[in-house]
Amino acid sequence: MFDCGMHMGYNDERRFPDFNYITTTGDFTSRIDAVVITHFHLDHCGALPHFTEQRGYHGPIYMTPPTKAICPILLEDYRKITVERKGETGFFTSQHIKDCMKKVVPLHLHETVWVDDELELRAYYAGHVLGAAMVYARCGNESVVYTGDYNMTPDRHLGAAWIEKVRPDVLITETTYGTTIRDSKRARERDFLEKVHNCVLRGGKVLIPCFALGRAQELCILIETYWERMGLTVPVYFSAGLTEKANRYYKLFINWTNQKIKESFVDRNPFDFKYIKPWNRDYVDLPGPMVLFATPGMLHIGTSLEVFKKWAPDERNMLIMPGYCVAGTVGAKVLSGMKVVDVDQYTKVNVNIDVQNLSFSAHADAKGIMELIRQASPRNVVLVHGEKSRMSYLKSKVMGEFGCPCYDPANGELLDIETNRDIKALMSDQLFQESWAKEQQRRQAESSDSAEPISQLPVRGVLLLGDDGKRLTRLLDPSEFDLDQVSEVTHSAKDNEMSIDSTDVKSEPVTAKNDAVEQAPDTIVFSTRKVFDKSAVRKRMGLKDTDDVSEAVLKAIGELLALDPAQTVRNSKSADGSCTLSVGNSVKITAQPANDDSLPLLSLDWAWNEEELATNTLAIVNRVLG
Repeated sequence: MFDCGMHMGYNDERRFPDFNYITTTGDFTSRIDAVVITHFHLDHCGALPHFTEQRGYHGPIYMTPPTKAICPILLEDYRKITVERKGETGFFTSQHIKDCMKKVVPLHLHETVWVDDELELRAYYAGHVLGAAMVYARCGNESVVYTGDYNMTPDRHLGAAWIEKVRPDVLITETTYGTTIRDSKRARERDFLEKVHNCVLRGGKVLIPCFALGRAQELCILIETYWERMGLTVPVYFSAGLTEKANRYYKLFINWTNQKIKESFVDRNPFDFKYIKPWNRDYVDLPGPMVLFATPGMLHIGTSLEVFKKWAPDERNMLIMPGYCVAGTVGAKVLSGMKVVDVDQYTKVNVNIDVQNLSFSAHADAKGIMELIRQASPRNVVLVHGEKSRMSYLKSKVMGEFGCPCYDPANGELLDIETNRDIKALMSDQLFQESWAKEQQRRQAESSDSAEPISQLPVRGVLLLGDDGKRLTRLLDPSEFDLDQVSEVTHSAKDNEMSIDSTDVKSEPVTAKNDAVEQAPDTIVFSTRKVFDKSAVRKRMGLKDTDDVSEAVLKAIGELLALDPAQTVRNSKSADGSCTLSVGNSVKITAQPANDDSLPLLSLDWAWNEEELATNTLAIVNRVLG
């Protein structure tokens, strides 16, 4: 299970996830092999003590060392506010937090940890906050990358997220800013400093809600540098006793920061601030200008909300929201333009304060999300942690640019994603030598640099499946293939789909399958699938909303194929509603019937002896689909 967070917009049982989606019996330990926490923000770890100590999960929990160190501090801080200040009952206790953290196993960057004989985990740097990590999980032949929150742009104290080309079956990515492309970081910093400076010059107070670790350090470094450069004496405060603890952890985990911080740390700790002092609650009514960094960042509880209630009626004051606010929080209501905000059922606040939304969020924007997908090269993409409208836009963009299925499921929706099975096979010397010779001839014909070594080699052959140790799986040249062995191949591959997918093969993954009913025993059939963006194709082809996109696509493909007078093109429709376009003796393009929720799919099948015709047909399919 990836992450175990809480919803910051609710103050009842809805704040925690509905764990009944996992099992209704309460036996979570037998259903979940491990829990992985990506970072210490409460929307990713806030429900962890509730899940382990109150709901009964007793399995291992994995998180990075900085997350393990900081997570219990934030959980205890939230517990104090919820129980001791608000008086809520049934919440997890301090002892629950301690017992929960005893189950934690450290997960270091780029370290492969085996949970059991099959499940392996590996962490990659995610930026975002200190200790944040993306997680690669592999079980057998299937793999997933879960990003958590990440930032593809380096900032003043953290580096950019990065991952290897792990080619997972599924990439699950956040989409907080899925439709946003941010302007230059320097321009945002200049705008932020100008607004703060102008407000204090007119005698106003500036409230900057932020979380105690992460954006707080980023903005404090910015203010500290500016105050020193401008010689300002206006007091700057940071709320919560977490500041000293934060500095302690930044010293301890300095290797998680960026190179500039590591280098300057030798001379002085950049988090020992000269101009920023601890906040005292008595300062809230003091006259004169001041700047306050107050936790938490969404104005839903704590010091930031208390100060907001005091300062909001005064139009000289300013509220700067540097990050994202979950729907339902006071921060989200203020950003929506509400002039009277219900803080709770007893309190209404007049909002005359100057509200500014300056994005210093440490989440990836649309450009960063696309870059991470490009780095990881997944076969399927799942969009989470964002608004539905932003997900829909990003979904069409991902499918159009990368040509892979993309999903944006609702909370509680179950996804069924088909994955291919990797096969290790021994390639025959003859096939390798012929493929190598063809690649060299191609390079010479294209006048390319023949001195550059061949690192990727396209191979076309026949896959002869083994049988669990008695005979090895082999990849042969068609001329080597003994048709007397076809019956054995048919027996081995019956009712199975196998995918050849290797980093050394540049061509599209190919599926080899035998159908004992429809195919003669001396015919080897291959297939591949193409998923496409229905709305984009409908728009490009000028179709009406009532038109069947799949049938229109098949018709367009058939018209292009029919331009070759040597080819015979035939159309047919089966009882289940699927339409098939047949070319030559074996090439078939089938459009599977799709409802509104499923992705449109074309499958292309061909016999090995019509490989050239299949290649030409696939080129036409790609041309029509765009």
